[in-house]
Amino acid sequence: MKKIKKRFIFTFIVIIAIVLFFYFQNNSIVITESTISSQRVPASFNDYKIVQLSDLHSKAFGDRQNVLVEKVTKINPDLIVFTGDLVDSKNYNEDTSLNLMRELIHIAPIYFVTGNHEWSSGRFNILERELNEIGVKVLRNSNDVITKGHEKIKIIGIDDPAYVNDSYTERSITEEAIENSIEGMEEADFKILLSHRPEFLSVYSKYPIDVVFSGHAHGGQVRIPFVGGLVAPNQGILPKYTAGRHELDNTSMFVNRGLGNSIIPLRIFNRPEIIVLTLSSSRS
Repeated sequence: MKKIKKRFIFTFIVIIAIVLFFYFQNNSIVITESTISSQRVPASFNDYKIVQLSDLHSKAFGDRQNVLVEKVTKINPDLIVFTGDLVDSKNYNEDTSLNLMRELIHIAPIYFVTGNHEWSSGRFNILERELNEIGVKVLRNSNDVITKGHEKIKIIGIDDPAYVNDSYTERSITEEAIENSIEGMEEADFKILLSHRPEFLSVYSKYPIDVVFSGHAHGGQVRIPFVGGLVAPNQGILPKYTAGRHELDNTSMFVNRGLGNSIIPLRIFNRPEIIVLTLSSSRS
């Protein structure tokens, strides 16, 4: 009888430990900080702080997203960018997603680009209108100017290629979107690109783009120590671009591990992430 009781207690403890582990892995947000130092960064933008969020998939972090909002508030960013999949097409919850934007807009200006789930939901037209009403700037194969004093940087945003259903490949669609978005830009301007897909770094680096923010890969969903992510959409098994900073030619890409989940409901060794990038001007 004592042995049975001990086994029951041990099993109960193991189950509780597993539940707490998975809860922590999927709800405890990590902040990843990085710095870009460049002569192309205007002096006025020295110490300019950008928060990147991605792939919420309508997940809630507390009442009215207060847990996530409090973390961003403490960072005190100059700009917030969101790189797609704010909503989840299979478990669509617009209110949860928009609540985040309604709170964040009081912290800093927000720029947003679509992910594949915005398009597969079939409701993006409504979502876009509501984002605009909140004050979020939705970039759709377009660019905008961010100014500080008399100096400026450029921000570019392209639609996820899932919105097109024709004979073009997604790579070709992405190339065309970037070319249309940067047309007429001055070469000397520091340029930031928002694009949901990280697998197209070789495309992004062909253009005069300094920084790319992307998401989509969910950190590989399960991260294997010393190896990296296990699987990612459009990249398959052991994908190359799931998290962190990647350099190619003169372009630096930051891949956000995302906040929520979609088809695979759990993250393992892959906590939800906020990326903070600080610009550093090396101009004399």
